[in-house]
Amino acid sequence: MKYPKEYLEEIKLRLKVSHVVGKQVKLKRRGKEFIGLSPFSNEKTPSFTVNDEKGFFHCFSSAEHGNIFDFLMKTKNYKFGEAVRELASDAGMQPYRFTRQDEERQNRWKVYKKILEKYTSFCHEQLVSKKYSEVSEYLNNRKITKDEITFFKIGYAPTKNNFFEHLCEEFDTKQIISSGIYYLDEKNKQYIDRFRGRLIFPVKSLDGSVFAFGGRTISKTALAKYINSPETEFYKKGNNLYNIDSAKGSRGKTENVFVVEGYMDVINLHKFGIQNTVANLGTAMTEKQLDLIWKFFKNPIICLDGDISGQKAALRAAERLFPLIKPDFNIYFLTLPENLDPDSYINQNGKESFLKLSENKLEIQNFIWDSYYQDVDKQDPRSLAIFERKIKNLCNEIKDKTLGKYFLDNFTQRIAELTPNLNFKKNIFSGFKKRTNPLQKTKDLYKQKKKFEEKELKEFSILFLIINNLDVFRKNIELISEITFSNDLMMQFKQKLVSYLLSEKFFDRKKLKIEDFDMRFTNIVNLINMNAPVKIISINKSEEEIITMFNEITNEIEEIDLRKKIEFLEHKVSLNLDEKLYSELLSLRNQLKSR
Repeated sequence: MKYPKEYLEEIKLRLKVSHVVGKQVKLKRRGKEFIGLSPFSNEKTPSFTVNDEKGFFHCFSSAEHGNIFDFLMKTKNYKFGEAVRELASDAGMQPYRFTRQDEERQNRWKVYKKILEKYTSFCHEQLVSKKYSEVSEYLNNRKITKDEITFFKIGYAPTKNNFFEHLCEEFDTKQIISSGIYYLDEKNKQYIDRFRGRLIFPVKSLDGSVFAFGGRTISKTALAKYINSPETEFYKKGNNLYNIDSAKGSRGKTENVFVVEGYMDVINLHKFGIQNTVANLGTAMTEKQLDLIWKFFKNPIICLDGDISGQKAALRAAERLFPLIKPDFNIYFLTLPENLDPDSYINQNGKESFLKLSENKLEIQNFIWDSYYQDVDKQDPRSLAIFERKIKNLCNEIKDKTLGKYFLDNFTQRIAELTPNLNFKKNIFSGFKKRTNPLQKTKDLYKQKKKFEEKELKEFSILFLIINNLDVFRKNIELISEITFSNDLMMQFKQKLVSYLLSEKFFDRKKLKIEDFDMRFTNIVNLINMNAPVKIISINKSEEEIITMFNEITNEIEEIDLRKKIEFLEHKVSLNLDEKLYSELLSLRNQLKSR
């Protein structure tokens, strides 16, 4: 028996290849792809690639290739059904058991989908027919273009229409009612279109199938501005997001996704080219919605209105989502100017202004801190105590207890600076330099090091060993002469350093003093001393140990250069399987293995 194609596609849409493979292979991002050591062969140089956009893995060393199902079948010796069951569970989907109930449900889904597709087409045709001038006027006022109407398949359900009767020609009443489009008016014994007189926004599943609607009235007298499809057998609004089917296509280009409140916010941001945008379908953000976002994007940016009600809603959302935070994922909050939502802001100010504004986003922990802190009376110990208790209670709710501990440590340090006694002491000793927050200092150093490539950091380590052990390298000057560095400034610094070592004037120097060297190189000396990874482990080492470390690092640099050549050739071979290139690639791989 075969699994339904839709079921298998849903699994593949919910799971990135890198997520599945990453559980067994340590992957490193390289451009749009990931690379790692092959699970199919014993290799020292990575030849195994993963491409999330194309949905496959490829191993150059063994020629293995396939999708997520193939990967489990090849690495775990699974049968196809075993791979499907494990991946369906990982994707948060119910197992498909090939029972009569499963088959019946699959048939009901096909009918459900067909009814919604027909209704979508009917409403879209009504809208583009331009028979309803008030609808066209409303869309013009909201600056919705023809392109967006087509892309999002926006429609209009006329107040009086006979589409129910049209559906009855093909489907029975029970099937039509299960779609959620119509309900029975008990008093008049009539079936009523719940979206009549409204603009229709089709809501699509991950595979692009319409499975719900949002409806926006254009009447000023309607009781509800927006209504949504009721929950059905196939649609649970807390599990889905508007436009996720389209937005997920941006995952290879950015790790960010904007989470907005309304359909119009999504549509207008998309109009300006911001395609990585979703809306939460009129619900408070749920854990399942957050998990769905994290399957495609690392950094959801929750955009909420800048008015008081928007800020209160944002804080409630932050309190609800904070316990779900994970080490490898973030949650950000972006506050818009008062009385503006993303729709109105971008139409008034344009794309560049919106993206510039988004740079002011706050990580969830900082957003919560700022929101709580603005209500604190800094001179009242009771107010500070309430503030501290609220912060600590939130940290204790974090599901990842290790992460919760570090958030609590960070918050505790920040809270300590707010206590009245500490403030009093700060006033007395205000002339003294403020103590550096150790955690912040560590973060700054880490951020600084992340700016440099692996090779640059190793070059810093080589130069660190030299400038702090001049007496050792004066006797081994030939070691320095043979080295080449990755940029001209460092080569100039090396040449100057060799001259400095050979100068009789500085024979007594064991460490470099910039004042008797060359002030032009002050910045590079500071960079070396600050960022060289070797500086901790080189303390109190013997001359022999220093030389050994030096040689090991130079060998590592040669390996990095060799790997880069191999990566370059692998890319060329993947585009054009040329025999000469492939031979050269094999030669370089053998060189690396023999080191």
